[in-house]
Amino acid sequence: MDIERRNNVTVTGNPHGRTVVLAHGFGCDQNMWRLTVPALAEDYRVVLFDYVGAGRSDLSAFSADRYATLGGYAQDVVDVCEALDLRDAVFVGHSVSAMTGVLAAHAAPERIGALVMITPSPCYIDDDGYRGGFSAQDIDELLTSLEANYLGWSAAMAPVIMGNEDRPELGEELRNSFCATDPEAARVFARTTFLTDSRQDLKSVRVPTLVLECTQDAIAPREVGAFVHAAIPGSTLVTLDATGHCPHLSAPGATNAAITGFLAGLR
Repeated sequence: MDIERRNNVTVTGNPHGRTVVLAHGFGCDQNMWRLTVPALAEDYRVVLFDYVGAGRSDLSAFSADRYATLGGYAQDVVDVCEALDLRDAVFVGHSVSAMTGVLAAHAAPERIGALVMITPSPCYIDDDGYRGGFSAQDIDELLTSLEANYLGWSAAMAPVIMGNEDRPELGEELRNSFCATDPEAARVFARTTFLTDSRQDLKSVRVPTLVLECTQDAIAPREVGAFVHAAIPGSTLVTLDATGHCPHLSAPGATNAAITGFLAGLR
């Protein structure tokens, strides 16, 4: 299969710079990086893609079995890296894609040489001594609502996820992105996202890692950022002057500054 067509791969920026791969989160597509790309394009080669089922990916390649685990999405990342023959790339993952990057870096260490995790969460469900932000009942109700009426769920949840109530246009953009995603693929991705427990996978990270969190985030509270930071030796945790779960849209200046500062410090 033509991986570049399957995942709607786009390559831009400086062809002679280190490669930065930008990976979107649940219900989104590569367009969500439009405020990030200009900050990177002068110095870095930038690779964007859509997971199968999102954006302009090839929906015929979607498999509920493959994407029932994060490993399926991580394989998309590895496939894209192999198709472009990437070496020592920096993987920037938003939300659940941060953990996808962890799995991809473990599976193909020669391909990924650093990680940037934007509002990551390895587990959304509270556990003994761990606060993920949701009870098991919360997640069950969330998934039941999503599966019963995906468009209605999108309209209700997008503003909550985005935050920034004083800027409703941001929530509207996220709602539109959710609604543009294939509903069946979204249902599978949602279950994979909210039911996966990837806390043990953090121990496998052996590359320089930047963890970005927001001061207030309804999806990934600050306890999660602290947990991820503590679980990855040598990682850097930055609390952005931003609220909500999508700081690359709501606070692109602060987010881009943190990313470019981290990139500048890599060898």
